[in-house]
Amino acid sequence: MGFLATILEAKRAEVARLASRRDELAARASEAPAPRDFAGAIRRRGGELPSVIAEVKFRSPSKGPLRERANPGDVVPAWIGERYEAGGARAISVLCDAAFFDGSYADLELVRQAVSLPVLCKEFVIDEVQVDAARAAGADAVLLIARILPGDRLGALAGAVRGRGMLPLVEVVSAAELAVARAVAADVIGVNSRDLDTFEVDPRALLELLPAITAPAVAVGMSGVRTPADLASLARAGADAALVGEHLMRAADPGVALAELLRG
Repeated sequence: MGFLATILEAKRAEVARLASRRDELAARASEAPAPRDFAGAIRRRGGELPSVIAEVKFRSPSKGPLRERANPGDVVPAWIGERYEAGGARAISVLCDAAFFDGSYADLELVRQAVSLPVLCKEFVIDEVQVDAARAAGADAVLLIARILPGDRLGALAGAVRGRGMLPLVEVVSAAELAVARAVAADVIGVNSRDLDTFEVDPRALLELLPAITAPAVAVGMSGVRTPADLASLARAGADAALVGEHLMRAADPGVALAELLRG
């Protein structure tokens, strides 16, 4: 069984547990602070390098721990968020999966309260209850992975995200998935260079698909960015923004690492 199948099996069990909290999460979502403008924050300005969506990710299924933390939900995510904002991030992504990435919705809430930037909920979303959980924690945008949302599910969940005032970032890995993202009028489209079965990175998908994403959609390159040259390559391919996580999370000071990446 590949990584993705294993994750989705666990996610279905997690959603079944969350189902008992549907009413509570929906109520909290309706009372959450107004969403910030995710697409406007990350849209590329003129000829500059792509904006950076800096990611809070403590663990990877393929790489193991990326950064130590004392306890889940402690103040470390807030500090990382603050350092990212100081380092020049335009938005922040927070991994909310607990079992495989050592994340949580509590992490997202801590980061959202600590920064003035829009915050993306990075999760394997398969059910509307997760959308409410994201909004209840303060998310401004939610990742939707085209590959795991067949048929009408992508459109339905994109509608649920928008219905709560957030924006969906639709992740694609192929021309066929890009067509599906366009069909649901995705506000933000991310091209992931990471194979979710093996977690290996192949940048060719980025360079082939990013040029095909046109305004008004915002184009995001996801995974594999470590150097200023990587950012410049994404700029040439037409990316508005790049999502950067592992490289920054391994640094002693993630904010300094981000500033150095942006300075070239």
